[in-house]
Amino acid sequence: MANALRASGVRKGDVVTLYMPMVPELAMTMLACARIGAVHSVIFAGFGADAIADRVRDASSRWIVTAAFGSRGGRALPLKSICDAAISKERCAGIVKKVLVFDGKGADGDKWEAGGSVVSGGGGGVQVVRMTDLVAAQRPVCPCVWMDAEDPLFILYTSGSTGRPKGLVHTTGGYALFAMHTTANSFGLAQQTGPTDPNSPNRDVYACVADAGWITGHTYIVYGPLLNGLSTFMFESTPVYPDPGRYWDMVQRHKITVFYTAPTAIRSLMRFGDEAPKKYDLRSLRVLGTVGEPINPAAWKWYYDVIGGGRCSVVDTYWQTETGGHVITNLPGITPMKPGSCTLPCYGIEVVVLDASTGKEILDSPAEGVLAIKQPWPGMARTCLGDHERYLTVYMRPYPGYYFSGDGCRRDEEGYIWITGRVDDVLNVSGHRIGTAEVESALVAHPAVAQAAVVGYPHDVKGQGICCFTTLVEGYPETDALVKELYMSVRTHIGPFASPDMIIPTGALPMTRSGKIMRRILRKIASGETDSMGDITTLLDPSIVDDLILKVEKFQKSKM
Repeated sequence: MANALRASGVRKGDVVTLYMPMVPELAMTMLACARIGAVHSVIFAGFGADAIADRVRDASSRWIVTAAFGSRGGRALPLKSICDAAISKERCAGIVKKVLVFDGKGADGDKWEAGGSVVSGGGGGVQVVRMTDLVAAQRPVCPCVWMDAEDPLFILYTSGSTGRPKGLVHTTGGYALFAMHTTANSFGLAQQTGPTDPNSPNRDVYACVADAGWITGHTYIVYGPLLNGLSTFMFESTPVYPDPGRYWDMVQRHKITVFYTAPTAIRSLMRFGDEAPKKYDLRSLRVLGTVGEPINPAAWKWYYDVIGGGRCSVVDTYWQTETGGHVITNLPGITPMKPGSCTLPCYGIEVVVLDASTGKEILDSPAEGVLAIKQPWPGMARTCLGDHERYLTVYMRPYPGYYFSGDGCRRDEEGYIWITGRVDDVLNVSGHRIGTAEVESALVAHPAVAQAAVVGYPHDVKGQGICCFTTLVEGYPETDALVKELYMSVRTHIGPFASPDMIIPTGALPMTRSGKIMRRILRKIASGETDSMGDITTLLDPSIVDDLILKVEKFQKSKM
């Protein structure tokens, strides 16, 4: 595959965009890029054409590697067609030169045929190449390109509060070291440097069931396990297809010892009860991990008791795309566990709690404030692609001398850290960070929407749900059909994973006399906390609040 990329013109420092399902070829292509010094930019296969176009343009990526189709929950995903739509957008004109396509089957077994297909890329043709044929024509040996420790390894985009995704740049040496180090320590894994007896009690079988379109997949499916000489599992589709025993069947069949997933998946499986996991032999498990968001104590207890049988360590890992690897987590068998707390900082990570208003360290415990890190570490992102000023503004300047995580936290009497949520306009939905401005832009792109305000609210399964308040252009009625169109607008512009949970059309939004939307009030309304609204007399029209409360209550009753 590395030679196939070279044959396509890829050289050291070039950015290659990967838009693929969770198949082995995705990990192989990431590694092929690393081998020849190319920079990979993996885009989650749930994103739509607009999100792809933005990322391709931002990185000036001339190559896209994709698959004809993916599969999720029994549905075929037309990834190649979505790429075609992205490339055809005006902002991508003349950028992409080649699309390299792996085979795949559609819903009816239809196969994509290369057939000299050419995509119109606004200003010129784009060559489409069938990867199966291209790889088959290559030599099986490809010399590696030597890299400096600070040469870029990959770019990964994360949502920003401005609505423009941030392309975070991770480098080769520091990231690889940190990925290897944290994988071994957080999961209590021993390096396996050669073939081992598959029946050996000392053999770890490691499964992270995240998606490689997010940082968890980069660090804890691909680089971390392989740098430690471990076999690593990839998981495609959803944990409830074809039934809620999907994960547990996998654990039994492959005797998995370390299992790493998100609280959202745990909560969704809890809804089906204990019957599914009890059908399977889960005694091989010794470490259970959670990632992406704080795990609520009820989900933690179910995970520990039902899945782990009360004998497994549950490692609650806190980290971000920006950190490259775990920065706070308990060590299995060493750190006492507290359900809902990510516990204590990892080796070499100097975590502090700052007063949000003064920026001063709060030294006494218990304490509550914002989470920051005092010293640099190997795995931290080095910059935002093409915009170092933005990197400094977002992470380094809010509290000079510290890396600002963007998260609030509290520290208890024993020094354990509890994450309380984002303090900026970024939502954490099912472990995916979604900028409210991105969703608002997708809504305003519809001709019926004059203005939109998006807020998060507590959700039993997702952690945070997305509630959208929209003011409509005169002449557009508040109909169910229009609401469905607005749902589709968000799905098309961002992707299905960003689908709103509530869309509330309204004639006006709660604004101050200076024209500022009071999102604090909207969050209270969406969360049902209407008895603690605070002072609303500063609003231009306080009567709007009662109207919105009634609309949200009506929406929620209609869904019961």
